[in-house]
Amino acid sequence: MEKQRILIVDDDPRLVRLVSEVLSASGYEVLTSASGEKAVETIALEQPDLIVLDIMLRDMDGYQVARRVREFSDVPIIMLTAKITETDMLTGFDAGADDYITKPFSSKELLARVRAVLKRAARAQPPRTDPRIECGELTVDLARRRVMVAGKPVHLTATEYNLLYQLATHLDQVMLHEQLLTAVWGPEYRDDVEYLRAYIHHLRRKLERDPSNPRLILNIQGVGYMLARPETDADHAPQGKKR
Repeated sequence: MEKQRILIVDDDPRLVRLVSEVLSASGYEVLTSASGEKAVETIALEQPDLIVLDIMLRDMDGYQVARRVREFSDVPIIMLTAKITETDMLTGFDAGADDYITKPFSSKELLARVRAVLKRAARAQPPRTDPRIECGELTVDLARRRVMVAGKPVHLTATEYNLLYQLATHLDQVMLHEQLLTAVWGPEYRDDVEYLRAYIHHLRRKLERDPSNPRLILNIQGVGYMLARPETDADHAPQGKKR
């Protein structure tokens, strides 16, 4: 079986050596790059299965690298950061990140994140009888993994699409926080509600006309989320007299 290849992008030689040793010992083939520019070139040429990307690089930051990569590849990206805030997470998700690891981290945590992200990326979606799901202006083409809003294509990262897939295939049904976290990220994420909330926020920005007043992805307070068919003006029109 061919080894999965992981590219480490970091300008700290000690961290690169540590991460390389941990991943190599677990059976992965490791590639390294000390600059963002070189990393983009390596990704285009070598097509690794996963990127472990430090946010702080000398020539460009990790967000810039991720945006460049997303122009031509959907390879999963795990970002390394010394601190993490909700703003950082949203910026990273906007750039195309799939996960975060906060420094310092243990070998066990690194491997758990790597395995979870690779598993999500490789997970095949089960077949459905109806290959298209329509919800208001939103269309999810399951056969082609395409998403459109008002007839215009919307680019989603692999994780964003998997989250939307879970909501769309349970249209008008409430999905519990734990259900979504387990289905999209894996059982080890089942309690990371803030993580889910950040992704929902970002998904709304791509799909909703007014993300601050969502009509598609609804929050069921303290329970979970639901993709709901939006009400139309006709739903609120006064009923005429029966004849």
